[in-house]
Amino acid sequence: MQALDGVRVLDLSRLLPGPYATQLLANLGAEVIKIERPPEGDYARAMPPYVELADDQFEGAVFTQNNQNKKSVALDFDDARGREILLRLCERADVLVESFRPGALARRGLDYETVHARNPRLIYCALSGYGQTGPYAKRAGHDLNYLALAGIAQLNGGCGETPVPMPVQVADLAGGMHAALAIVAALLERERTGVGTFLDVALFDAAIDWMQTVLGAMYRAEGENPPRNATPLTGAYPCYNIYETRDGEFISLGALEPNFWRAFCVHAERPDLLDFQFDSEAIPRVAELVRTRTRAEWIEFSAHVDCCLEPLLAVSEAFEHPQVRARALIRTDGRVPRFGQDTTDVLRAFGMDADEIDALRASGILGTPI
Repeated sequence: MQALDGVRVLDLSRLLPGPYATQLLANLGAEVIKIERPPEGDYARAMPPYVELADDQFEGAVFTQNNQNKKSVALDFDDARGREILLRLCERADVLVESFRPGALARRGLDYETVHARNPRLIYCALSGYGQTGPYAKRAGHDLNYLALAGIAQLNGGCGETPVPMPVQVADLAGGMHAALAIVAALLERERTGVGTFLDVALFDAAIDWMQTVLGAMYRAEGENPPRNATPLTGAYPCYNIYETRDGEFISLGALEPNFWRAFCVHAERPDLLDFQFDSEAIPRVAELVRTRTRAEWIEFSAHVDCCLEPLLAVSEAFEHPQVRARALIRTDGRVPRFGQDTTDVLRAFGMDADEIDALRASGILGTPI
């Protein structure tokens, strides 16, 4: 039995942050029902690159990765009849997750107050870019924008070079994690109070939260903006840096603790570097040392020397890494629902009869049957 067995989640979100949050809940055993509006459903289904599923159909790769073991219900809740069906579903759900701009669902008669009146135990999680309040509440944005305003994007890139976008959607995923954590906490609180709650979760808030843990702490301590590629953990120290190997590959050295730095210097036969662990002027000397061996030779070195040294892997190599395989970290075998695939089964489970479902389908509210 998993921690969230028996918890039913209605997921109205799209693209990445919301689906990632509900994927975390599904991984913990929750029943996640995606409510997707016809005719296309979640936009991520149509975003390249594509993955071919077992039935010779294609879905967007990001969609398939973040919507495994969920159910899909096609439902046009812009229509009054579809909205009433969604409210009926809410009566028998534990959690609702939505990722519309603030006010969008209220205009459809699906605001927290309305839903709460139908089911006081339901936890309503509104996941948005900038939150439900503040001057940016209704402003459009994406991950890059949140990181820009949080002071993170400015620091990503080489010293003296143009900042570059992050390779992973940090704010989106951090916001998804915040949402999942808040939902689990709200479920725990409901066990004590018997009443659900409204959760205001913002991707920008998550970016600020992550920024202040290190970068913000440095600013408060020193009173100066951290420099690009020259903060303690982004290239300022010889002991914590990325270096090029003899064959043009790269290794990461994270020898922050004295014992790790000592092990690296001694076993690399460079005791002359021992006193320069945090001296930025010694970085070229360490770089020269690293270039004396290939990546494979440094991998062999790290297998016998405990010094926090690892190679920079390509995504394909990371997928095949023995630690990844041993812990089964890559999700590839989960059921990915086709758009609207579970509509009939879910509505029947919620008490609707076949005639009512057929009539709704004929009206187009349930989209095209699968």
